[in-house]
Amino acid sequence: MQPYELSLAASAREIRAGRLSPTELVDSVLDRIDATEPLLGAYVTVTAERARHSARRAERDLAAGRDTGPLQGIPMGLKDLIDTKGVATSASSRVREGHRAATDSAVAARLDAAGAALVGKTHTHEFAYGLTTPGTRNAQDAGRVAGGSSGGSAVAVAAGAATFALGTDTGGSIRVPAALNGVVGLKPTYGLVPRHGVTPLSWSLDHVGPLTRTVEDAALVLTALAGYDPRDPASLSVAPADPWRAGGRVAAEDLAGLRVGVPGNHYFDHVAPEVESAVRRAVDRLAELGAELVDVEIPMARYIRATQWGLMVPEATAYHERTLRTVPELYTPEVRLLLEAGELMPAGDHLRARRARTLMRQAWLALLDTVDVIVAPTVPATAAPVGQETFTWSDGTVETVSDGYVRLSAAANITGMPALTLPVGHDTAGLPIGMQLLGRPLDEAVLFRTGHAYELTEPARALAPVGRPRVRTEGADAPVGARAVP
Repeated sequence: MQPYELSLAASAREIRAGRLSPTELVDSVLDRIDATEPLLGAYVTVTAERARHSARRAERDLAAGRDTGPLQGIPMGLKDLIDTKGVATSASSRVREGHRAATDSAVAARLDAAGAALVGKTHTHEFAYGLTTPGTRNAQDAGRVAGGSSGGSAVAVAAGAATFALGTDTGGSIRVPAALNGVVGLKPTYGLVPRHGVTPLSWSLDHVGPLTRTVEDAALVLTALAGYDPRDPASLSVAPADPWRAGGRVAAEDLAGLRVGVPGNHYFDHVAPEVESAVRRAVDRLAELGAELVDVEIPMARYIRATQWGLMVPEATAYHERTLRTVPELYTPEVRLLLEAGELMPAGDHLRARRARTLMRQAWLALLDTVDVIVAPTVPATAAPVGQETFTWSDGTVETVSDGYVRLSAAANITGMPALTLPVGHDTAGLPIGMQLLGRPLDEAVLFRTGHAYELTEPARALAPVGRPRVRTEGADAPVGARAVP
């Protein structure tokens, strides 16, 4: 096994056992970036020398007895919305081309303090306003979409081009690409991870969280990220939770007494048969591990998409108001159209969406008084071929690919509740299938407990076998290679 194939937790153990140095790990990941970027296009910018400098610093500190925790010397990618001092952060848009922050974002500063080594900035759908990340290709099949908007981060982790990465999630933008590429993605409780220095899409829906190889890795990264920051008005004054509560790994059989809600509506409607089968098999596995399965009904399900759009569209347009008027030609046509549509939304629609969010959150809290966690598919279908615009379901219903991908993830953003996706199988084309766990506010620990217990029953997952695309789409855009900087 090459160093780039190791999980975060395994890398940390190998480093402390003296069997792996941070420099060896970083060099292995940088070599992997060189090998995969021409096909996948996960990175906007590669910061090779910065990463090697961080690795050497980690080695010196560890040799001197200064251990800053499991992230020390671990190669990471940051979504190209997250400000990093001196490194270009463009939001994958010509509008922000050349932007270099004078200071680190809150999360970049915390990861730097934890000793993580930045290997590059990962592609996003322009300003995170989309679910496919054009120009980045799926790590499992380069003829398929990566998912978005944190597509670059998911692909980098799935391909071994980062040990972990950060993304942002406004309607599913961490969980969707994580599921489509076969990695773990966490959208934490709203306000648990500060967003200062992160380019917003929608202030009331945005979250920052990790994409990792394993549930254990996600817990380790959240521990470094979580905590109050007065520069984010939504930041919560709570201490980072112990991810495992008991301070250690949970056993595979340790789900006795856990009440798992299985939705009878919404989450299994208009879902590909292979996706439904894989998720239901995973749910049965949780029952075998001791969990009690409880049938539940999702409240206000018919209002989820309307509420999401009623909140996100005007907030996104408000942030872009000045540049939309001064340099509209610099936006891609797709994103420009969405922003201009936001200018036409009546204020009453936005106010009704805000009221619906309050009612929806209250209803979900009541539901989660009856169960500990809700399980569901993360996305209704696996990664679509590049260029495919719609899904057609068995009853003849047609929806756009973006609407399909966001449909099952948006509720967690509206309510602010934590949601974790993890891989639970593949379809007959070999494409990953994700299962989503949703829980109470600030109860990430139960999501980690549930996901980790399931994970322990599964064989270790290999990295994506990056190679020639199995599906070619006529006229599809070629992946964009990363630009290396010191």
